Parts: sequence; structure tokens; C-alpha cells
Amino acid sequence: MLGENFVYFFTVQGFFIGIVFGILKSFDAAGLLTYTFFITVFFYLFSHVVIALYYRTISVRAYNFPKDTHERELDLFVKEINKREKLIDSACRLTDYAMKMNSEDNAGQKQ
Repeated sequence: MLGENFVYFFTVQGFFIGIVFGILKSFDAAGLLTYTFFITVFFYLFSHVVIALYYRTISVRAYNFPKDTHERELDLFVKEINKREKLIDSACRLTDYAMKMNSEDNAGQKQ
């Protein structure tokens, strides 16, 4: 459906909903016209907002994703993470060894 036809369709729907709502809620002709006018204008403006958002999302341009560059950067990140994990593992082993030696020294001194 063309955007123009969508606006027409929504405006007519708003007009009829405005007439029905005006008949149910108003007690005079001015109230009927007021309800009909405001509801029709709301549907008209709402349809324009919907069309604008629709064309804005549809007209997104396709672009080439730099896959090779992205993969190289990710490989670099993985290497850096692996280096840091090895460093942390060695620090943990060293700390565990120092704690074990400390507990053995403390146990020897208590006896």
C-alpha cells in the first residue's frame, strides 16, 4: 500500500470513529463536530507519523561490513585475553605456593 493511500485510509477511519464517538458522547451539533474534527485530525497526524517512521526504517542503506578487519581485531583481543589469563594463573600458583610455605612454617613454629 502506498503511503498516500495509508493516510487516506486512516483519515477516513478516524472520521467514522469520530462520528460514532461524537454521537455517543455529545448532546448537541457543536459537540458532534468537535469530537469528529479532533479525532479525525488525530488519526490524520498519527498516520503521517507512522508513514514517516516506516520510510525512515525502510530507506536504511546497506553497507559493506569490514569482516576481515573485524576478525583481525577480534583475534588480537583473544590473544591479549589469553596472555592475561596465563599471567593471572601464574600469579595464583605463586600465591598458593607462598601460602602453603607460610602455613608449613607456622605449623613448624607452633610445635
